[in-house]
Amino acid sequence: MHTLKDMKTRQHGFTMIELIVVIVILGILAAVALPRFTNIQRDARIAKLNAARGAVQAASGMVHGVVLVRGGVADTGGCAGAATNATNTVTAAGTVCTENGLVNIINGYPTADAPGIINAAGLSSAFFPSATTIAQANTALAAEGYTVSGGGALIGSVLTIGLTGAPTPANCVFTYRPSTTATGGAALITAAVTAGC
Repeated sequence: MHTLKDMKTRQHGFTMIELIVVIVILGILAAVALPRFTNIQRDARIAKLNAARGAVQAASGMVHGVVLVRGGVADTGGCAGAATNATNTVTAAGTVCTENGLVNIINGYPTADAPGIINAAGLSSAFFPSATTIAQANTALAAEGYTVSGGGALIGSVLTIGLTGAPTPANCVFTYRPSTTATGGAALITAAVTAGC
């Protein structure tokens, strides 16, 4: 008979079958967990895109409300970081004062560019002056995980906002348009397209 001492001295490690079973179990776990991890990344991108859309929608409504309340009466006390006062113009082009500085508006809504809706919504930690182009803003926005294209300060300009790092960037976007006619019209923020997120 074997003694306990003999049994302890004969055990040197795992058998080949035990190692293969462990590797198979790890492979099954990886096959199940990896797709779930990928879906979590997609869900995170969709949530970020919807959060940006919500920020744009809220900023557009708040700026429009401020413009209506001020009724086209220009500010006289100055505005943070701006050399001029806000015009608060209800129709045509103008500016409105925010706590960070002037936001460009058209027909009472932020313009579809960096000095307009991007500043108003706070999509970047940078605040863009009135001369900032979309190309210049894209550098700062890329650090925040966003891309923008199109847009402008004219009536009916359409700005496309998307995410960097999306598998199909063209299908992970939403658009913002301030107003459509010279007599006004509400801003339009489209539903987020998430098929490429």
